[in-house]
Amino acid sequence: MLSRTADHLFWMSRYTERAENTARMLDVNYQTSLLPQSAAVAQVGWEGLLSISELMPAYKAKYGAVTPKNVMDFMVRDEANPSSIASCLLAARENARAVRGTLTTEVWETQNATWLKLASYLKTKDFERDPAAFFEWVKHRSHLSRGVAIGTMLVDEAFHFYRMGTFLERADNTARLLDVKFHAVESDFYGAASEMDQEYDFYHWSAILRSVSAFEIYRKVYRDVIKPERVAELLILRPDMPRSLAASMNEMVNNLTLVASDHGSETLRRAGKLKSDLQFGRIDEILATGLHAYLTQFLDRVNDLGGRISQDYLMPSTAN
Repeated sequence: MLSRTADHLFWMSRYTERAENTARMLDVNYQTSLLPQSAAVAQVGWEGLLSISELMPAYKAKYGAVTPKNVMDFMVRDEANPSSIASCLLAARENARAVRGTLTTEVWETQNATWLKLASYLKTKDFERDPAAFFEWVKHRSHLSRGVAIGTMLVDEAFHFYRMGTFLERADNTARLLDVKFHAVESDFYGAASEMDQEYDFYHWSAILRSVSAFEIYRKVYRDVIKPERVAELLILRPDMPRSLAASMNEMVNNLTLVASDHGSETLRRAGKLKSDLQFGRIDEILATGLHAYLTQFLDRVNDLGGRISQDYLMPSTAN
């Protein structure tokens, strides 16, 4: 078992990344909800966000009918929801506080300042007035947290687990975002589209790409109109796309290799196999066998990997 610091940093990075990705998913839903569309299509988007986060039962028990305002409240401020932005940033701050004496001053102050500002944000209702600006703030604080950690922390075992937490969570959330958004337009994906549909699709896929900071990257890589299969390829198989599944798993395996005492361990083998499947995968084969099935299996494998890392290397922590 590694140090208590490694365990808390692993979870601190996971919760910070989860807050950012929750903001990204909410932002793309909010942006697409502003597009001309039927009430039924908009409803599918909000329900899909809850379903892919596996939060529909908890939401229904508290709020009942799915409405944009209630989903926003549940996913942003509801501390009874462990995946809300408020819950994630609090958990990240508490994990940092538990090992405050071993962190650099900059890392601790960044986490603490984020939590204090969030409390102010929600109290003054700035979030309701401009949701898009709030989501950008959450993303910015996550970027800042990562940058401060990389720029000030000693590159030791605890640092590698900090990085693993980030990329494990990022892979999980990118897969969930892809799954819910492709499912929402599945019928259009395989069928002919009218001119109006094509215009809607452009804004829909543009919003998805922007939600993972990939719009400009898509234009640079493909130099073509936005096509769903290329969006899927970019976010699944491109190792040079920072938020793709392939890039996340490459970083995950690189850091795990540096701390694994047994390089023949089952945990490292499974991580390496998942990385290889992405490295040598083809998007046409993935789409032919079914994108939803592929992403569901990927999420199961990532979840298994996270459990194995905690079991094999990290100490149990009450702050998680």
